[in-house]
Amino acid sequence: MRMKSRAAFGFRMVGGEIRHHLYVALARFILVTASLAASATTTGLRAEAGALPLPRFVSLKASSANLRVGPGVGYDIEWVFTRPGIPLEIYQQYGNWRRVRDWDGTSGWIYGPLLSGRRTGIVAPWAKDDVALCKKPTIDSPITALLQPRVRVELTRCDGQWCAVELGPMSGFVRQIGLWGVYPGEVL
Repeated sequence: MRMKSRAAFGFRMVGGEIRHHLYVALARFILVTASLAASATTTGLRAEAGALPLPRFVSLKASSANLRVGPGVGYDIEWVFTRPGIPLEIYQQYGNWRRVRDWDGTSGWIYGPLLSGRRTGIVAPWAKDDVALCKKPTIDSPITALLQPRVRVELTRCDGQWCAVELGPMSGFVRQIGLWGVYPGEVL
């Protein structure tokens, strides 16, 4: 690509001005290069600075979303998520792409706008036994239902020990350690 000279834009530099502008340009180049190198991750992808922490939980907003092997549409599709509302954990970002994993460890890259900040959870996907849905957030509270493992619930709030959840018309409390989609001790 051919660059227009500064003279074409009404600028003219002479003598020491040229040297000064070269030093300024070199200093800017060094600062930009150093900041990019400092933000590189071990995978070679640049970490994005942002207000939201990593890792964090989100849910799938779209009714269909491709899970790719890399951060872009040029990468192969490994899985297709077809259930809106499933919780996913974001653990890496690159531009508008998010590297996520689900409750069974399946991971890949998904386009960020297909995700929602709305929180959902999966009832103890690692368990073989049902999990109690309690009327109040206490161990001695009456049990209103038994939830099977891998059932998706809406999280309305969590206090670090118990989460208030909704499942259709039912609502109640589940011990936080019995859910995937919220960190132990996390308060929502």
